[in-house]
Amino acid sequence: MSDTTPPQPPGTARDGRLSYAIFQLARAHRGHAAAMLRALNLHPGQELLLMQLFDRDGQTQAELLERVGLDHSTVSKSLRRMQEAGLLTREPALHDRRVMVVHLTDAGRALKEPIADMWRALEEISVRDLTPDQIEMFTTWARTIEKSVRDHSRQAPAQ
Repeated sequence: MSDTTPPQPPGTARDGRLSYAIFQLARAHRGHAAAMLRALNLHPGQELLLMQLFDRDGQTQAELLERVGLDHSTVSKSLRRMQEAGLLTREPALHDRRVMVVHLTDAGRALKEPIADMWRALEEISVRDLTPDQIEMFTTWARTIEKSVRDHSRQAPAQ
């Protein structure tokens, strides 16, 4: 199979071509992003937490959890690793010692531009063969599909 030929979905996915294409796209995109993040000594998902803190430092773990849409254990583990790496601090809130407030360190703040550059490069790679109109349409469709999946997940038990 050449790099320009998309993989054919397995027979059992023939009625889910779009879902299979999304899976393949997400896997390729995440894999490339992971390699770029490794160059910054970050694991996938850590940059999402950092970006939230770049926008508003001093958020609680619960706020970060809600904003990035990851599960509690993943966020907690990522924050612990990032604290051990010297990128952030976590300390109990003054109003409630059970609530942990997350702050960037100087080392964490220093990653703002490298992460912005990484996302910019990933975007350029991702859209290099698309027109601005195609990018806009794809973004709209992706948000519509994401909303549909999220709405269904909230309404129905896992199927």
